[in-house]
Amino acid sequence: MNHRTYLTLAIPLTISTMTTPLLGAVDTAVVGQLPAPAYIAGVAVGTLIFNTLYWVFGFLRVSTSAFAAQANGASDPDQGVLALSRPFLLAVIVGMLFILLQWPIERAALLVISPDADVSSFAVEYFRIRIWGAPFTLMNYVILGWLMGMAKIKESLCLQILTNVLNMVLAILFVHAFSFGVQGVATATLIAEITAFALGLFIIVKASPFKWKTPSIQALMDTDSMKRMFNVNKDLFIRTICLLVVINMFTAKGASFGTEFLAANAVLFQIHYIMAYFFDGFANASSILVGKAVGANDKELYKKTFFLSRQWSIITAFVISSLYAFFQEPIIGLFTNLPSVIEISVKYGTWLIIYPFAACFGLVLYGVFTGATEIAPVRNSMIYATVLYIIIQLIVTPIWHNHGLWLAFIIYTIGRSVFLIMYTPRLNKKILQPKELKVS
Repeated sequence: MNHRTYLTLAIPLTISTMTTPLLGAVDTAVVGQLPAPAYIAGVAVGTLIFNTLYWVFGFLRVSTSAFAAQANGASDPDQGVLALSRPFLLAVIVGMLFILLQWPIERAALLVISPDADVSSFAVEYFRIRIWGAPFTLMNYVILGWLMGMAKIKESLCLQILTNVLNMVLAILFVHAFSFGVQGVATATLIAEITAFALGLFIIVKASPFKWKTPSIQALMDTDSMKRMFNVNKDLFIRTICLLVVINMFTAKGASFGTEFLAANAVLFQIHYIMAYFFDGFANASSILVGKAVGANDKELYKKTFFLSRQWSIITAFVISSLYAFFQEPIIGLFTNLPSVIEISVKYGTWLIIYPFAACFGLVLYGVFTGATEIAPVRNSMIYATVLYIIIQLIVTPIWHNHGLWLAFIIYTIGRSVFLIMYTPRLNKKILQPKELKVS
């Protein structure tokens, strides 16, 4: 494998994953053109609630992709079907629970974040519409993860682009043509989520590399396989909880500085998401290739993927940081036209120039570890980085306020990279020594 082969996989995956943060970014940008910062702050709080709910179960996409890639590498159609069926069942159950528990979820979230009354009102409007898309969103995670794991990159790219274009068009139509406000933004996203699910099922039937057949209950509930899936997902779950602790602490502290700071930080965080998902495309490419290498016991493919992952993480950091440094104000202007919010965003936006270099190794190596289904190091690195963030935030925010908040976040991001790098010699030893190689 060479650079061209790696990029042939990574570039479409980058485009594909870049469409994911656009759901929240489009919602933020559309309401950012409305006349008060409470609109953008309300949607920021609503988006945070759903990010919390969905990211907790983001392992559904990551683990599905890893198991599907290993089944693909081993040329095992039965495991390919089960790699989709098992997490799909879990997604349905969890999504329905979210709907049934929507009232306590709403109350608990607002109690923790404690936004101003007008911000809270808009957040509730947004939440009570989008919550009905919970089962579809989680099933979409599984569908997308399976398509990526099976190296159906074109199909996954088309699915996400069509979904996000629909979301953009409907959001603009509902808010600016029909004046539905926050409810219009939420409705547009809900329709896009349901549409993505229907399209995803259709694509799976058409793009499956093998004849589709329903697995038996015995195969679906196989004890050893279920235990392995839940062990991987357990560690990813803990990793996500750590991520959400940081994000919620960041948002809650930003809210304490006032509505305009909450709105400005929401804009900057949406830009940060886009940067992170840019790296995620390379992480997904590495995950697929490493999963295939593990499934096929191909050590040369693993070594080459590991080398290219590190190299392209650095190159990507330079590109992202340079683009943002040169076009900072126009990029912020895409999200809001409120002068006060723009002024605050520009003042603190310099931190995002540093972010790509702080994040690059951790985010791309994350794909290497998940592709090998070696998740414990990912879990541990996140726990250490989260503890570091809490300590730094408590020390520096009373002194430097919002600058201190962003400093804590950057140090946390550096910690994610450094702590995960420390585990790479152990991973290399495990994968490259035949007697310790675990083949799925």
